[in-house]
Amino acid sequence: MSRSERIRVNRQIRISEVRVIDADGEQLGVMPTSEALGIAEDRGLDLVEVSPTARPPVCRIMDYGKYKYERSKKLKESKKKQHVIHVKEIKFRPKTEEHDYQFKKRHAEEFLKKHNKVKFTVVFRGRELDHKELGERMLSRLEQELAELGEVERPARFEGRLMVMFMRPTPSRPEARVQQQEAENPPDVKEGQDAETQDE
Repeated sequence: MSRSERIRVNRQIRISEVRVIDADGEQLGVMPTSEALGIAEDRGLDLVEVSPTARPPVCRIMDYGKYKYERSKKLKESKKKQHVIHVKEIKFRPKTEEHDYQFKKRHAEEFLKKHNKVKFTVVFRGRELDHKELGERMLSRLEQELAELGEVERPARFEGRLMVMFMRPTPSRPEARVQQQEAENPPDVKEGQDAETQDE
């Protein structure tokens, strides 16, 4: 926790006057900090600064140990609900055999069903670059055959000797749509990439 996020408790609260809320949520009003500390001590509780930027700062009389536990629990639950977008990569060659193509396509289906994005990469070597249409044809076929599960996010394009296309899962059902929206716009979550390559 950074200094700006640190919670001041009891004698750490140095300001002379605070607005006080008791343990039951009742407003006790603005009073000297020393008086608020006395009330908290008389009740066997702590004076916790809950809104330091307010003028005067807002403090609450509570069990600080219990408050820390509940706060930590909420943070953990919040992190569990966060979604990180994973990008799975599957590699092909321009002349990938049919049985390998089907094997790799099944992996793509599994990834899309689990709400992962898929990066399809066709690797060209040497004179294979003279037959770019083979890569275009393969990626177009994948797009068509996976249409029920995914949609093209970034069309096929060349990156050096690679032809790359990205697909994302199609939010076809209401619950899937919600999951997709959460994955696209998670709070305070950076997009991560977990590239699992399938190559010959």
